[in-house]
Amino acid sequence: MKNLNAKFVLKVAGTLTAISLVVAALLGVVNMITKDRIYELTFAATRQALAAVTPEGADYEALDLPDAAVAAAKAQGGKLTELYKVSTGGYACKVEASGSQGTIVMIVGVDAEGAISGISIVENAETSGIGSKVMDNMPNANGENVLDQFIGLSGAGTLEVNKNIIPVTGATVSTKGVTAGANAALAAVAELG
Repeated sequence: MKNLNAKFVLKVAGTLTAISLVVAALLGVVNMITKDRIYELTFAATRQALAAVTPEGADYEALDLPDAAVAAAKAQGGKLTELYKVSTGGYACKVEASGSQGTIVMIVGVDAEGAISGISIVENAETSGIGSKVMDNMPNANGENVLDQFIGLSGAGTLEVNKNIIPVTGATVSTKGVTAGANAALAAVAELG
């Protein structure tokens, strides 16, 4: 009886291994086919977001990420993933921060005086009809578009929900995520001098 069970176990294990190898190979093929298109879509969304947070006609130069800027962003609860020098002055930072349903990816423009010139959401998974109101720049409890209230603010770590940032009703966690991203961008730019 033990030999029969051992043969059965080996047969099942072999079958599962073969299935796993086939599925892994198929996933690899799908990745090869789609990776360039995904990159194109992400790059297009980033370019659109850059244009939304900087003066019209600005050009952007991608910069290497200085360790000090990455660390400063992390200390504020965000992750600096891309950094651009804006031709009209200032910087644009692509940052990630935690929202209520996952990571919020945004571009935060910071002008030459160190103030936020705009925030544009690149990617998010926030709840439709709640957190999506923040991502879509809908009015907050005071009637002001939630992302627009950041414009002109400065000072890394000074932006705080329910203090100087008014959340969208029912979407406080999403608003906190955007606020963390804004503080992270301000901190990163402050490290650049």
